[in-house]
Amino acid sequence: MVRERYGESGIRIVFGDGIDEATHETVRRFFLHFRSLRVPGVIDIIPSFRTCLIHFDNGRVRYEELCERIDSAGTEWQEMTLPDARRLEVPVRYGGDYGPDMDFVCSYSGLSPEEVIEVHTAPVYRVYAVGFMPGFPYLGPVDRRLYVPRQATPVLKVPRGSVGIAQLQTGIYPFESPAGWRIIGRTMVRLFDPATPPHSILSFGDTVRFVRI
Repeated sequence: MVRERYGESGIRIVFGDGIDEATHETVRRFFLHFRSLRVPGVIDIIPSFRTCLIHFDNGRVRYEELCERIDSAGTEWQEMTLPDARRLEVPVRYGGDYGPDMDFVCSYSGLSPEEVIEVHTAPVYRVYAVGFMPGFPYLGPVDRRLYVPRQATPVLKVPRGSVGIAQLQTGIYPFESPAGWRIIGRTMVRLFDPATPPHSILSFGDTVRFVRI
C-alpha cells in the first residue's frame, strides 16, 4: 500500500500494480472499512481499479491528521469479510444497427459474430470502477480473444445503452455520448437515473452478466 498526496485536498492510496481480482478485493476492503469510519472532514472516497482516492475538506481536517487515521486503521480492514456482490443481468441486442463495430471486432479477432457473442456473454464481469460519465461501469476482465484496440478517433455519438469493448474491458454507455470503444451491442436497461437515488444501478464491486436477446 502506497500513500501519496493528490492535490491540495486529496490522498491517493495505491494497492497494487495490476488489474486483477486480488487487487480489486483489497481496494474494496479498504474502501468499505474506511467509509464505515465516517471520518470528519472526509468528503468522498472514490475506489478504482487499484486505488482509493480520499477527497477531504482541508478546512476541517489536516492532511497529516488524515494520514494518521489511515495508518491507525492498521490491518483490521484487511481481515474483514466482504459482503456478497450484487449481480445484474443485462439483456443485449448484438450486431447490426445495435453493434456497428461488430464487423471490425470479427475481422480483428478472427471470430465469427456468433463466437464474439458467445465469448462476450460467457463471463461474469466485475465492476472495477464507475466513471467517465455518471453510471458508466468499467467491467472486466474480457476474454483475451476479444482484445481490440480503441477507436483511433472517437466517434461523436453513440446511443444510450451502447455496449462497447476496448482492450480487456467492456462497458455500457449510460447516455448518448461520444465513444472511443468498439460498439458490439445495445441494452435498453437504464443505468443512471438522476431523479431517483441511488441514481446508478451499478456500483463498485457489483457483478454483471450479459444476456443475448
